[in-house]
Amino acid sequence: MSLKIRLARRGAKKRPFYAVVVADSRSPRDGRFIEKLGTYDPMIAKDSGKSRWTVDLEAAKTWIAKGAQPTDRVLRHFAEAGLLTRETRNNPVKAVPGKKAQDRAAEKAKKAEAAASEAAE
Repeated sequence: MSLKIRLARRGAKKRPFYAVVVADSRSPRDGRFIEKLGTYDPMIAKDSGKSRWTVDLEAAKTWIAKGAQPTDRVLRHFAEAGLLTRETRNNPVKAVPGKKAQDRAAEKAKKAEAAASEAAE
């Protein structure tokens, strides 16, 4: 059984509120969980002075030692709290235009080159 430390949505429509839970990775996002570790309230302003995250870090350490893997959003918080380290991601291929856009750019460059050579004559 693989365990995840993840967010389970609570709260009303357009008013998100999340519980930080330990759950089996096969269970639904808002379904059955093993233990609730804390909460996350994204509606609280970052500069309000209140904490958006309230998590029992000792319980989280225990579950991580048992093999639970935090999701990316939870891992970001754990990295800020100093519990784990998160590797920065870099995907330079993501910024490369698609094939059709590259073809259009090549076509445009050919037209510009042809117009420049025609104007030079």
